[in-house]
Amino acid sequence: MDTTTTNATATTATTERVQADYRTVKHLGHWTTARTFEVRAHRGGAVLDLRSPRIPEGDIEIHLNLDHAWVKLLVNDDTEIDSWDLTFTGRGRVKDWTGENGSGRRVRLVGQLRGAEVRVHRGGVATLSAMFSREYVEELRKVHKEGGTPTIADPNYEG
Repeated sequence: MDTTTTNATATTATTERVQADYRTVKHLGHWTTARTFEVRAHRGGAVLDLRSPRIPEGDIEIHLNLDHAWVKLLVNDDTEIDSWDLTFTGRGRVKDWTGENGSGRRVRLVGQLRGAEVRVHRGGVATLSAMFSREYVEELRKVHKEGGTPTIADPNYEG
């Protein structure tokens, strides 16, 4: 993990690195407090849950280097997706079915997609995407044994 210090606020900003070569990597629930991400994938995929209230306020920047791969972003309904700085080689696109950018947090996508795609799941679809995963079932079993509240389905719920 790369750590840099900003001179304005003297807080520590980290860059989360995600590598998914020939496999699927899922980061769900409260998995990070970073606002900068580097995602590299070759013939694989990554799921990034960006709905957590533990991620500090402000823009999120995701540097993508995808080759015949995919990235699924789980975001809130009002999130703005900015894909202006993406470069496409071959077939590739950003799939955002609702396509409605809101007044909420801004996610800026930067980098290169070679025969790859970014899928944006918002609101209820993001919740369902998180719930239909092996990680969610494992978390439910752990919560049932130890007590507590599951965070993967809805990271905003602190129950």
